[in-house]
Amino acid sequence: MSFSIAGKTAIVTGAAHGVGLAVARHFLERGANVMMCDIDEDRLRQEMGALDDEDTGTARCFGGDLREKLTVANLLSATIDAFDRIDILVNASRQMVTSDPLDPTDRTVNDLIEQNLMTPLRLTQQVAKRMRQQAEDDGNSDGPAGSIINLSSIAARRTQPDLLAYSVSSAALDQATRSLAVALAPHRIRVNAVAFGSVMSASLKGAIKADRDLRDEIIDATPLNRIAGASEVAEAVQFLAADGSGFMTGQILTIDGGRTLVDVVDTPAH
Repeated sequence: MSFSIAGKTAIVTGAAHGVGLAVARHFLERGANVMMCDIDEDRLRQEMGALDDEDTGTARCFGGDLREKLTVANLLSATIDAFDRIDILVNASRQMVTSDPLDPTDRTVNDLIEQNLMTPLRLTQQVAKRMRQQAEDDGNSDGPAGSIINLSSIAARRTQPDLLAYSVSSAALDQATRSLAVALAPHRIRVNAVAFGSVMSASLKGAIKADRDLRDEIIDATPLNRIAGASEVAEAVQFLAADGSGFMTGQILTIDGGRTLVDVVDTPAH
């Protein structure tokens, strides 16, 4: 089995920023055709203009709010028009917001469930429908029909009250990954997730700039004693996207430098 994704077509959401952008660039460098999607269309076009001319894959961009049903349909149509098919979906668009878990008027849980769970779920359902149709049209009754990768977080397994909404939506996405993996397995469509910890993205750089102690706190809590680069997450996503991982489905692959393996509480439990 090969871990090459050359010649495959991928949709990558959240592709104007952070890990989503890193995944899109990584896929292009390795010869995949990528439909880069983000609600921030201006930033998306800026990033498109900055892509390396030596990339062997072809990039297109699509701006829109995927919480809207019509936008999802238009994204699929644009991808088919550009590349004729969809082989890979990477649900990288997500939002992290802190809030007061005891405030009964706060709607952060509702908002993040919609953004981090329902939006990738609806897109996955539509893309999987297209993948099934492609397999039938290709006469493909044995080989892989598609790979779907959700980007999740180790917050699904940690307890941090001000991240209640993010943690709950991440945990829900992990369970949706498992459920969809079983539902789509008969159609030879795999569904996996990458749950990551602290990654040196633009948002984390901003947080570290605002809080001088944050970087050291993250490193001290991580057994590998460093913060991950976005490219390391992209490598894991490629692994799950490629046919070489063809017997993996319903898995939550953790990229956190060992952070979820240790108790970061200062006082030992007795």
